[in-house]
Amino acid sequence: MTGQHKLIGLVGANIMASLSPALHEDALAAAGLRGSYHLMDLDRLPGRTLESLLAAVREVGFAGINVTFPCKQAILPLLDEISAEAREIGAVNTVTIAADGRTCGHNTDRTGFRRSFEEGLGRASVEGREAVLVGAGGAGRAVAFALMDLGAAVVHVHDVDAGRAGSLAADLARHYGAARSRPAASPAQALAEAAGVVNATPIGMTGIPGMPLPAEALHARLWVADVIYSPVETELVLAARAKGCRTLTGAGMCIHQAAEAFRLFTGLSADVERMRRVFAAALARRDAGLAPAAGVS
Repeated sequence: MTGQHKLIGLVGANIMASLSPALHEDALAAAGLRGSYHLMDLDRLPGRTLESLLAAVREVGFAGINVTFPCKQAILPLLDEISAEAREIGAVNTVTIAADGRTCGHNTDRTGFRRSFEEGLGRASVEGREAVLVGAGGAGRAVAFALMDLGAAVVHVHDVDAGRAGSLAADLARHYGAARSRPAASPAQALAEAAGVVNATPIGMTGIPGMPLPAEALHARLWVADVIYSPVETELVLAARAKGCRTLTGAGMCIHQAAEAFRLFTGLSADVERMRRVFAAALARRDAGLAPAAGVS
């Protein structure tokens, strides 16, 4: 807090299209709080490091920050404390900052993906079935544990860095048993026995075009989820829909993780339905090339 003005923000790369400012600033206003949400894009801050930005927001008096690619694992050694859940996942996307400057890392991506999946595809889509996860970085780690929460029988983990995929599969095995996870050299091959696939890589994000797996690997019996929401319909989502797959965009995960982060920042519950309306309005404005709106009621 700086006086009565609550400061929060987001640190990461390629984040200027983020809708987080609209979501959080509207939630603050709805709660009767004055505040602002700042984007700190590493691509636009040459010479600034994650460590220096964390020190700066502590000094200024931020209540907390969200962190995204490529910071979700890099920030771990910089924090004073890490919640049990974030430590289990091995990634942080939300940092709360106490009045004395002490930092604590949390992970709201796991809850965000789980709730979005339940709403959009339904728990039965993965419970007792196999799923493929593409991407074993910070977002992928949260999604992997969320898939376990949803009752996935087996999670096949693929990453261009085979060591990273193996590490995540080993962590899942340690918590859930060796039969529940395995690294996958080829996502297309793993999909042959799976119910669906999640993209947790940045491939498909604005500025990083392409697809994280070949379109020919998709077929109508699959569900296909993406954690990206910039754009909200990625090349993967569009290709999957064209094949007749059930699809899930990253919009719901963004909304639900933001609601949980807002609770951590303020101690107050956000109105998720209001956040959903704000997200839709902000997305429409962003995609129309207009300045961000303050939010809608």
